[in-house]
Amino acid sequence: MPHVALLGDSIFDNAAYVRGGPDVVTQLRGILPAVWNASLLAVDGAVIDGVARQLTRLAADATHLVVSAGGNDALGHSDLLERRATSSPQVLGWLADAAEGFEARYRRMLDALLARRLPLTLCTIYNGNLGAPAHRLAATALAVFDDVILRLATERSLAVIELRLVCTEPTDYANPIEPSVAGGAKIARAVARAITSSEAQARGARVLQG
Repeated sequence: MPHVALLGDSIFDNAAYVRGGPDVVTQLRGILPAVWNASLLAVDGAVIDGVARQLTRLAADATHLVVSAGGNDALGHSDLLERRATSSPQVLGWLADAAEGFEARYRRMLDALLARRLPLTLCTIYNGNLGAPAHRLAATALAVFDDVILRLATERSLAVIELRLVCTEPTDYANPIEPSVAGGAKIARAVARAITSSEAQARGARVLQG
């Protein structure tokens, strides 16, 4: 029986934000063919380095992995949006430093995931619903981290769900950064397509919509 495990952060572990509505894994179970199983290993608030610990709880019969991690790591650099700078090169240097640390952690995570030798799908970090003017600035900064994810996915021939093209409406968010029931439904559909579509599982393929 196919069994997908969801790892990462509150993109998947969003039960606390849906006010009794179905969370992502519940919606995913309702979408997948009856022969499929889905388990939730993701933990609200987790960072990239936490995924390795989540893997210790992976069921022996798991056949697919889907990971959404990095948003909380990026959030840890939110001070960059308000930090005073004296020049453009200084700002770019700060972003470069943040991206380099992010990439090092993401590479370690991928090594741990790929060691399981199971089909792996990654997710980019979506832009959230921060409102103007923060949204525009945050989306620009997040692009630096999403570039890392897309580049490493391409390097390792992994499928990617582009969450920036999945959760695009204010109603997709329960608050500025967490998925609502509506957003969770879109994420669940994107995950289902990623793991059941022969096209999505092709070498280096990317899933670009929900």
